[in-house]
Amino acid sequence: MNKQTYAAAQGALAHARNAAEWAGVRYSSETTASRCVRNDMPEKNETSSEAGAMCEVLVDGHFGYAATADTSAQGLQRAFDRAIATTKTTSAYKAHAFTSAQRPGSTGHYHSARDKALDATSLAEITDCLRAASAAMKGSDLLVNRSARVMTIQTQLAYFSSNGAAIEQDFDMVNIDLSATAAQGLESQTRTWSHTAQMGGEAFDRNHWTTEAQRVAAEALELLTAENCPTGAMDVILMPDQMMLQIHESIGHPLELDRILGDERNYAGWSFVKPADFGTLRYGSPLMNVSFDPGVRHEFASYAFDDGGNPAQRELLIEGGMLRRGLGALESQARSGLAGVANFRSASWNRAPIDRMANLNLEPGTSTLDELIAQVENGVLMTTNRSWSIDDYRNKFQFGCERGQLIRNGKLGPVVRNPNYRGVTVDFWNRLAGVGKDTVAYGTPYCGKGEPSQVIRVGHASPPCLFKGVKCLEVQHEPLHQHHTKPLRRSCQPRFGATHQHRGHHPEPERGGHAVCAFQRQPRAPEHRCAANGAVAATASPGPHGPAGVHA
Repeated sequence: MNKQTYAAAQGALAHARNAAEWAGVRYSSETTASRCVRNDMPEKNETSSEAGAMCEVLVDGHFGYAATADTSAQGLQRAFDRAIATTKTTSAYKAHAFTSAQRPGSTGHYHSARDKALDATSLAEITDCLRAASAAMKGSDLLVNRSARVMTIQTQLAYFSSNGAAIEQDFDMVNIDLSATAAQGLESQTRTWSHTAQMGGEAFDRNHWTTEAQRVAAEALELLTAENCPTGAMDVILMPDQMMLQIHESIGHPLELDRILGDERNYAGWSFVKPADFGTLRYGSPLMNVSFDPGVRHEFASYAFDDGGNPAQRELLIEGGMLRRGLGALESQARSGLAGVANFRSASWNRAPIDRMANLNLEPGTSTLDELIAQVENGVLMTTNRSWSIDDYRNKFQFGCERGQLIRNGKLGPVVRNPNYRGVTVDFWNRLAGVGKDTVAYGTPYCGKGEPSQVIRVGHASPPCLFKGVKCLEVQHEPLHQHHTKPLRRSCQPRFGATHQHRGHHPEPERGGHAVCAFQRQPRAPEHRCAANGAVAATASPGPHGPAGVHA
């Protein structure tokens, strides 16, 4: 950050302190580039940038905010004036009396791990990787669609407060998606590969992309002639790219403390988890250990501080199957009296931070994949999420995968298509009978939450996992060219991309729920919009440079 911008921030903070107990300003600047090659032809080449600042104040125990794209000293002061006025008006309706303790005066910096700057990779190099991957998927007339996509994101954050916070964080992120669709008659099958990480230009490895592209195309063709996955209760091994979705939906969202407190009930429901469950609920089998860990190198949601200035560190949320800690930042911790984590995160300069997932990981076990397979007499190995649905308490779910492989008497058998399974969250995780030792980290840029909506990046890491006695069912997917072109309300399909590799039943809630997330097959990379936040925010009219409002 240059000296002029820093001086403007300090002057605006001093101005705000005349009427506020505390004040903070968060700068955000982000550049996103998207490239795509479809069927060997360039389809997209676009770049967008945005920048601005969020000014926040504490007045009468109430936090208020106003966003502005004018980051001059005068622009910041006007934003602070709007935030102060709005906060004074709405403080009588606050959900909790906060203090500056919810905004630590931390100092430090962070930069994504990288070997090569993203700016050092030319458009020609990127296009060459995309063209090579698309060409590598070509080989049969049955392959009707071949696409290679990449999105790069460069983000710079700076945060200063009246109690001494001074934080700068820079992020380099890459999201790669390869997809091949094979069709014959009314049957179509799609295989995908994704790679999502905090890293630099080293992600553009032409040889690696083409190797994965060839595999994706071959498996799409293989699925065309495969039998449908059998139905009934059987053992299931979920590979890491499906475990990511399982972790995200049945652990991440239900453990968000603002959701548990009811902040999202008007948009995306609550959670089956209750405050009294922390320390008492056996969420899963003794093999289940889940961590919040924003310090993993290259994982997609790594950072050093959350957007409230709270230093981020690894915490166990579930230990030996017991629920210990929620995904709640300092505000939610103060409101609930429960332990949380540093996960106060905002999607952009014009959004206030809320409780969000970051890196949420299932800790590795001791088994090899072969040892997990050897434990199964009758089952199926499933990989790569294809569809999903879960109720608005994040309790009852049904997930589908792109590819399955039968397991008979401890050995892998034929490939099957359209594998699907269902369960109830706590019952399902208590069926966990084996955890692999080889972990793969994945991520998605499309986790949605909040009103107004915020789409943010999350990471998940997991080894392969074995679950006993899971109900598998037959679901008929739509044939090619019969896509839904208009997504359903709250629909989402997160696409998780790998980053690296290394060595009691709970009663259902009394409140009834209904399905809120339904899968929609889409011709383009989907957006993950599955949850929302509302309740405790009192929103004011937008100012001339961005929205103004109050976050309680």
